Amino acid sequence: MIRMKLLPFEYAVRNLGRSPLRMGSSVLGCALVVGLALAAGGFVRGMSQSLSVHHTAENVILLGAGSEESVERSQIGRDVPTLLVASVPGLRRRMGVDYVSPEAHMALVVKRSAAAEDELTAVFRGVTDAAFLVHPEVRIVEGRAPRAGNDEIMVGRFAATRLGIDEAALAVGERLWFDNRPWEIVGRFAAPKTVMDAEIWTPLTDLQIATRRDTLSCVVATLDSAEFADVDVWCAQRLDLELVAIRESDYYSALLAFYGPLRAMIWATALLIGLGGVFGGLNTMHAAFANRVRELGALRTLGFSRRAIAISFLQESALAAAAGGLLAAMVGLALLDGIAVRFSMGAFAIVIDERVMLTGLAAGAAISVVGVTPALWQCLRLPIAEALRRDSV
Repeated sequence: MIRMKLLPFEYAVRNLGRSPLRMGSSVLGCALVVGLALAAGGFVRGMSQSLSVHHTAENVILLGAGSEESVERSQIGRDVPTLLVASVPGLRRRMGVDYVSPEAHMALVVKRSAAAEDELTAVFRGVTDAAFLVHPEVRIVEGRAPRAGNDEIMVGRFAATRLGIDEAALAVGERLWFDNRPWEIVGRFAAPKTVMDAEIWTPLTDLQIATRRDTLSCVVATLDSAEFADVDVWCAQRLDLELVAIRESDYYSALLAFYGPLRAMIWATALLIGLGGVFGGLNTMHAAFANRVRELGALRTLGFSRRAIAISFLQESALAAAAGGLLAAMVGLALLDGIAVRFSMGAFAIVIDERVMLTGLAAGAAISVVGVTPALWQCLRLPIAEALRRDSV
């Protein structure tokens, strides 16, 4: 069996340094494509994670019948939490406290001061202390929880992004105006990878008084020995309450599906923009290899096969693509990862994780192959004598 004679790997490495302009163009072209893939993938990944529930798979949401798609539109009686605890055994309970959280979800107009003319739309959640039990992902990172009766609020770490204002405007001690009076910010919380990160929390009774509302939006309960079917059957039996039960994970999965067209549009936009970078990179790589037709002819004269030459040039292209991919990865991690993005449900952080990184690097690898193949095909198909006479193809 005759082994194919390959060019030394050092040949591909040295060729990269022969033309700094050619190498720089190839690296930047690949970096652009990888960067676009990282930005699009990070956006979609961040939105998907914010609408996914990882730590509360045992939570059940009770909503008003007909409001399964929007908790803001839901209205249920304020006695539902008490009736639920009394009627459905097996809900989680610790030290005499039930994991049952009555909540009111509202989108309200706020101002930064009484004299401010700009009106900002904020997502409020009226809660009790039980909210911290059923939402364990929420943790206070600064200050404290608001107390009822004192016009106090607590803001999520992305609330400023949702409002479109500076982070300093929502520091502890600052105030927001709604219901014609100031509400003091007494705490800040974080709820990573959830929509709660962009919300404003206030005591349930204070929000109900401010909005002249005596109903709830939902009740969130955590199951222990009980099953989802137990709560679902109870809701079906109590026709007078007009309730429907849905798993919290299913509720947010439905929202994620609702935003499917938006995610597709983001990928389509990134693809269209990326195509410009791809064709630019193809032109760069084609020009870089097309004017080396004599070199390829000389290599064939020395006895190297077309396949061996192609492998060497693919190695060279792959090295340039790897450099561009690593450059884009470092920039993406430094500048994109964790950046807050505003959308209708609130805000979320762009996530550059291993899956997104793999997608970006795969795009760079594809460019390294696709970019060099047309030029190699044109160069290697020429007879040796003709290749030695030509400057380029």
